[in-house]
Amino acid sequence: MDAFLNGAYAVFQAFIGAGAYVMLPFIIMVIGLIFRLPIAKAFKSGITITCGFVGINLLVNLLKSAVSPAAAAMVANFGLNLDVTDVGWGAISSVTWASPIVAFLVFEILGINILLLVLKKTNTMDVDIWNYHHMMIVGILVFFVTQNIIWAIVATAITAVMTFKFADWTQPLIEHFFGIPDVTLPTISYTSSIIIAAPLNWLIDRIPGLNKVNFSIKGVQKYLGVFGDPMMLGFILGCAMGALALFPFDQIFLTGINVAAVMVLMPKMTAMFVEGLMPISSAAQKFTSEKFGGRALSIGLDAAVVVGNPEVITTALIMIPVTILLAFILPGNRMMPLADLAVVTFRVALVVALCRGNVFRSILISIPVMAAILYAGTFAAPFMTEMAQSAGLAFDGQIASMAGPSLTQTAIIFWSCISENAIIVVPALVIAFIAIWYVVEKKITMEKIEAYAAEYDEM
Repeated sequence: MDAFLNGAYAVFQAFIGAGAYVMLPFIIMVIGLIFRLPIAKAFKSGITITCGFVGINLLVNLLKSAVSPAAAAMVANFGLNLDVTDVGWGAISSVTWASPIVAFLVFEILGINILLLVLKKTNTMDVDIWNYHHMMIVGILVFFVTQNIIWAIVATAITAVMTFKFADWTQPLIEHFFGIPDVTLPTISYTSSIIIAAPLNWLIDRIPGLNKVNFSIKGVQKYLGVFGDPMMLGFILGCAMGALALFPFDQIFLTGINVAAVMVLMPKMTAMFVEGLMPISSAAQKFTSEKFGGRALSIGLDAAVVVGNPEVITTALIMIPVTILLAFILPGNRMMPLADLAVVTFRVALVVALCRGNVFRSILISIPVMAAILYAGTFAAPFMTEMAQSAGLAFDGQIASMAGPSLTQTAIIFWSCISENAIIVVPALVIAFIAIWYVVEKKITMEKIEAYAAEYDEM
């Protein structure tokens, strides 16, 4: 039996180890074949989508390479020296995939997704398997702390269901704001911010005066002319970040050029991504119309496809120094933001879409979103450090990141499941989420969400 399990685990690790660029075209092709797309068109769609995805990730990495040194320099310039270090999502991911229960949790999440699709409780068909680590880390950390596999299964199940529903509810924003139809983004580093952002956005809508303030890229272009162009704005913001980092002139200029390049090239890569998606989308609509009475299914993908939006990059570049300042002034914070400052785009992308490109409001809401991440990272640091050490990773001092249990969604579930009163707290959390589910889909209705998102097209 042990030999069989070890063999299955080795096959699974080899499949995951092949990487997104190998897995994605075949997964998309299989989906296309399920929707009765000819094999040649299905394979071409898979290759086109993957090429677009490769281009998007290359640009995201270019942005990281431009932002990371500047962010690290700003941390040093601020004199920030806290005892919990942000080691980045990559380190947390490696700890997650090294867990002995990881294969079990992958199939649990996959099974939950299939079950919800069959029961018509989600429209998200999640193919983003390599980002399952965002959902699995909760169960793995709960298992590490409690040594109770049942609580690990429960934590992962709650995380998965919440993620798929958040993806469903935010799909209209992806279609209308980002211009990508029939796609959802079940990436927790993207969806988690809605827990804080949605109530705050609702509140701001009801504050006279504040609800009228609108600063967007479209609005800036009217007043700044050529300097309001996304490429020029990226150059200005990149140079400003280099200046805050006290870089020499040539490096300031290079930082500006790199950010400008991302601003101008990202829409072209996104367009290629959408081009490959359209045959799959058309075939899916036809298939679901025939078999499921017109039910709309969406493909769940990595949130990297939206982080190159000009408003998202603008908000993120402003929020990086703001997050460093928050780490410095927030009472009780011990987390030093560092490695994950380069991917703040993922943390604010949904906020920007929810605010329909209003950069002023996006920054206003992103401040408490990022503050919550800093506090959650501080509180979870002892557990994350101990688990990383048990996996053979050595660090000086305690570690955290802006992923894993630092995200608001995963933090709530993690602390609920390791609580001394978990037997009471966890059912209360489930009941609260079911109540939100009812309110969103029965009282607010998806039609109203669709209408809210569609207003962006008229702005």
